[in-house]
Amino acid sequence: MKVIAVLNQKGGSGKTTIATHLARALQLDGADVLLVDSDPQGSARDWAAVQEDNPVTVVGIDRPTIDRDVKNVARVDYVVVDGAPQAADLAVSAIKAANFILIPVQPSPYDIWATADLVDLVKQRIEVTDGQLQAAFVVSRAIKGTRIGGEVTEALAGYELPVMDTRVTQRVIYPGTAAGGTTVLDSDPDGDAAREIRALMAEIKEKLV
Repeated sequence: MKVIAVLNQKGGSGKTTIATHLARALQLDGADVLLVDSDPQGSARDWAAVQEDNPVTVVGIDRPTIDRDVKNVARVDYVVVDGAPQAADLAVSAIKAANFILIPVQPSPYDIWATADLVDLVKQRIEVTDGQLQAAFVVSRAIKGTRIGGEVTEALAGYELPVMDTRVTQRVIYPGTAAGGTTVLDSDPDGDAAREIRALMAEIKEKLV
């Protein structure tokens, strides 16, 4: 079982969108997947509740015992954790549980600087695990047709964590599918949004081998 934690303590990073889509992408790729909603606001649980027959199993663990609790879930191939914003104890617990940490950041220096505390926690855990924990940034809510500016590239480089090649673009279809309790992989499987989600999934799986 591999645990992928999608974490950012700043709201509005696209964290829940990425977590729900990543869980569904892994499922469509043939894996058994559990989505853990550790955000007390319960956004992923709200998303799953829209459809009675939502194919993604979502459970809420919004207490700092995620690292222990995921060991007790039914055996699955992947657990995807939708992390809680502004909750250091929940973030630490998710970091302890994870094999891979994905940190979504908007392409703005301000948003990247706001991840400093989280990155420190992640790097401490990487050191404790002798590098077994992997982590990377993913640029989220990128505006199509724009390039990441030099300031953002420099700010990311300063944190000494890799940046995923795949970017998740700002698209109207994402909030539209969220409101319907589904994903772009279901509503438009051949579209650009679905392709970028599958590319992100493939990149993460490659790093987890």
